[in-house]
Amino acid sequence: MAHVRSVERSVAFYRVLGFEEGNRHTPEGQAEPVWVWLRSGGAQLMLAAATEPVEPEKQAVLFYVYCDDVAGFREQLIRAGVEAGPIRSPFYAPRGEFRVEDPDGYVLMITHT
Repeated sequence: MAHVRSVERSVAFYRVLGFEEGNRHTPEGQAEPVWVWLRSGGAQLMLAAATEPVEPEKQAVLFYVYCDDVAGFREQLIRAGVEAGPIRSPFYAPRGEFRVEDPDGYVLMITHT
Protein backbone atom coordinates (compact mmCIF):
# COMPACT_ATOMS: atom_id res chain seq x y z
CA MET A 1 0.00 0.00 0.00
CA ALA A 2 1.35 3.38 -1.00
CA HIS A 3 0.31 6.59 0.72
CA VAL A 4 -0.55 9.36 -1.75
CA ARG A 5 -1.60 13.02 -1.66
CA SER A 6 -4.68 12.46 -3.84
CA VAL A 7 -6.17 9.01 -4.32
CA GLU A 8 -8.20 10.21 -7.34
CA ARG A 9 -5.15 11.72 -9.09
CA SER A 10 -3.12 8.57 -8.46
CA VAL A 11 -5.90 6.33 -9.80
CA ALA A 12 -5.91 8.37 -13.03
CA PHE A 13 -2.13 7.92 -13.34
CA TYR A 14 -2.19 4.16 -12.73
CA ARG A 15 -5.03 3.72 -15.23
CA VAL A 16 -2.62 4.94 -17.92
CA LEU A 17 -0.30 2.11 -16.84
CA GLY A 18 -3.11 -0.42 -17.35
CA PHE A 19 -4.44 -0.77 -13.80
CA GLU A 20 -8.17 -1.10 -13.19
CA GLU A 21 -10.02 -0.18 -10.05
CA GLY A 22 -11.24 -3.14 -8.02
CA ASN A 23 -12.66 -1.35 -4.99
CA ARG A 24 -12.64 2.01 -3.24
CA HIS A 25 -13.73 3.59 0.03
CA THR A 26 -15.05 7.12 0.29
CA PRO A 27 -16.15 8.09 3.81
CA GLU A 28 -19.62 9.55 4.13
CA GLY A 29 -19.55 13.28 3.56
CA GLN A 30 -16.22 13.27 1.71
CA ALA A 31 -15.86 13.95 -2.00
CA GLU A 32 -12.71 11.93 -2.61
CA PRO A 33 -11.88 8.33 -1.72
CA VAL A 34 -9.35 7.66 1.03
CA TRP A 35 -8.47 4.16 -0.20
CA VAL A 36 -8.51 2.25 -3.47
CA TRP A 37 -7.50 -1.22 -4.63
CA LEU A 38 -6.11 -1.49 -8.17
CA ARG A 39 -5.19 -4.51 -10.27
CA SER A 40 -3.54 -5.27 -13.58
CA GLY A 41 -3.28 -8.93 -14.50
CA GLY A 42 -1.75 -10.59 -11.45
CA ALA A 43 -0.50 -7.31 -9.96
CA GLN A 44 -2.38 -5.63 -7.14
CA LEU A 45 -1.79 -2.23 -5.58
CA MET A 46 -3.56 -0.40 -2.78
CA LEU A 47 -3.38 3.38 -2.45
CA ALA A 48 -4.39 5.29 0.67
CA ALA A 49 -4.69 9.00 1.38
CA ALA A 50 -1.63 10.20 3.26
CA THR A 51 -2.11 11.81 6.65
CA GLU A 52 1.31 13.48 6.48
CA PRO A 53 3.01 15.29 3.58
CA VAL A 54 4.36 12.94 0.91
CA GLU A 55 8.01 13.79 0.30
CA PRO A 56 9.27 12.20 -2.95
CA GLU A 57 12.93 12.22 -1.92
CA LYS A 58 12.07 10.06 1.11
CA GLN A 59 10.20 7.32 -0.77
CA ALA A 60 12.45 4.33 -0.25
CA VAL A 61 10.62 1.87 -2.48
CA LEU A 62 10.79 0.84 -6.12
CA PHE A 63 7.76 -0.66 -7.82
CA TYR A 64 8.56 -3.00 -10.71
CA VAL A 65 6.00 -3.18 -13.50
CA TYR A 66 6.41 -5.90 -16.11
CA CYS A 67 5.39 -5.80 -19.76
CA ASP A 68 6.12 -7.78 -22.92
CA ASP A 69 7.35 -4.88 -25.08
CA VAL A 70 9.42 -2.35 -23.12
CA ALA A 71 10.00 0.10 -25.99
CA GLY A 72 6.40 -0.11 -27.17
CA PHE A 73 4.99 0.47 -23.68
CA ARG A 74 7.35 3.41 -23.17
CA GLU A 75 6.10 5.02 -26.39
CA GLN A 76 2.49 4.41 -25.32
CA LEU A 77 3.10 6.16 -21.99
CA ILE A 78 4.86 9.10 -23.64
CA ARG A 79 1.91 9.52 -26.05
CA ALA A 80 -0.36 9.57 -22.97
CA GLY A 81 1.68 12.40 -21.45
CA VAL A 82 3.71 10.38 -18.94
CA GLU A 83 7.37 11.35 -18.57
CA ALA A 84 9.40 8.19 -19.16
CA GLY A 85 13.15 7.95 -18.71
CA PRO A 86 15.51 6.44 -21.25
CA ILE A 87 15.64 2.70 -21.77
CA ARG A 88 18.69 1.14 -20.12
CA SER A 89 19.78 -2.50 -20.25
CA PRO A 90 21.38 -3.61 -16.98
CA PHE A 91 22.48 -7.23 -16.65
CA TYR A 92 19.20 -8.26 -14.98
CA ALA A 93 17.04 -6.66 -17.72
CA PRO A 94 18.73 -7.44 -21.05
CA ARG A 95 15.66 -6.33 -23.05
CA GLY A 96 15.66 -3.02 -21.19
CA GLU A 97 13.95 -1.08 -18.46
CA PHE A 98 12.97 2.55 -17.91
CA ARG A 99 11.94 4.72 -15.00
CA VAL A 100 8.63 6.53 -14.41
CA GLU A 101 7.57 8.52 -11.36
CA ASP A 102 3.98 8.61 -10.18
CA PRO A 103 2.37 11.89 -9.00
CA ASP A 104 3.77 11.40 -5.48
CA GLY A 105 7.32 10.61 -6.53
CA TYR A 106 7.15 6.82 -6.19
CA VAL A 107 9.51 5.24 -8.70
CA LEU A 108 8.20 2.63 -11.09
CA MET A 109 10.72 0.62 -13.04
CA ILE A 110 9.13 -0.73 -16.21
CA THR A 111 10.84 -3.86 -17.52
CA HIS A 112 10.18 -7.04 -19.47
CA THR A 113 8.57 -10.23 -18.27
